[in-house]
Amino acid sequence: MPGLLTPTSMSRRSPPRLRSALGSRLRERNLRMVTPSQTEPPEEQDDRTGKMSFFDHLVELRKRLIHSLVAVGIGLCIGIYFADKAYDFIVRPMHKALRDAKLQDHLVYLTPITPIQLYITVGLYMGIVIACPYVFYQLWLFVAPGLYRHERRAATIFLVSSVLLFLAGMAFGYWVMLPMTLNFLLTITPTSTYGPMLTMDGSLDMILVILLGLGLVFQLPILIFFLSLFGIVTPRFMWNNFRYAVLIIAIIAAVVTPTTDALTMTIFMAPMIVLYLLGIGVSALVVRKKRRVATTAGADAR
Repeated sequence: MPGLLTPTSMSRRSPPRLRSALGSRLRERNLRMVTPSQTEPPEEQDDRTGKMSFFDHLVELRKRLIHSLVAVGIGLCIGIYFADKAYDFIVRPMHKALRDAKLQDHLVYLTPITPIQLYITVGLYMGIVIACPYVFYQLWLFVAPGLYRHERRAATIFLVSSVLLFLAGMAFGYWVMLPMTLNFLLTITPTSTYGPMLTMDGSLDMILVILLGLGLVFQLPILIFFLSLFGIVTPRFMWNNFRYAVLIIAIIAAVVTPTTDALTMTIFMAPMIVLYLLGIGVSALVVRKKRRVATTAGADAR
C-alpha cells in the first residue's frame, strides 16, 4: 500500500534482532493505519451509520415533518368522516348514566355551530390518534441513526410501555371510573325538583379530561423509572415508605372521586397501588442494572 513503511525498506545491513523488532513495530503501525476502527468496541463499530452535517440534519428533519403532517392530514379526513360515530362512542357513558337515573338521555347545544365545531374537534383528535403510529415511526427514523443498539432497545421499550400504560389508563377511566362518577353526579340531586340540561361540548370536555387525566396517572411506573435512573429513589426507600404512599393515594382518591363511599375509593386506589408496586419492581431492575454496569466498569479499570 503506498505511503506505508515496510520492513524491506530498512537497511539490509542492520543487525537481525534490530531488524526483526523494527519490522514488528512497523507492521503494527501499518495495521492501525489501515484498520483504525478495529480497535473500537464491536457494538459501537457496528451501530454507526456515518456522520451527517447540520444541513443534512435539517433536510432530514424537514422530510420527516412533511411526512408526519401529511399523515395527520389524512387522519384528520378519516376522523371527520367518522366524527359522528366517534362522538357517540365517547359520550356513550353519559347517555347510559342518564338512562339509569331515569332522565332524558339526549344532549343539547346552545349555538347552531356547536355540532360542527365538535365534529371538527373530534375529527382532529381522531386524526392525531390515527397518525400517531406513523408520526412516531418518522420520529424514530430521525433519531435512531444517532443511537447505539442498547439505546435503541431502551427507547423502544420506553415508548411501547408508555403507550400501553396510557391506553390502560384511558380504558380504566372509560369502563370503570366514568360510569361510577356519572351515576353519582346524576343521582345526588333530587330529580323531582331539578333536572340536568347537559350540553354536547360540556359533556365531551368532562369525559376527555377524566380519560386523559387517568392516562397520565398510569404513567407512574415511567416516572419511577427515571427517578430511579437518576438515583432520586430506590426500591428500598419506596418499600419502606409504602404505608405513606397508600395514605397519599387515599387522599388523592378522596379528592378526585366525587363519591364518599369506600367502594368507589377502593376501585380508584387499587390500580394506583398496583402501579406503585410495579414501580418498585421497575426501580429494582434499574438499580440492579446500574450496579452491574458499575461493577463491570470497576473490573475493567483494574
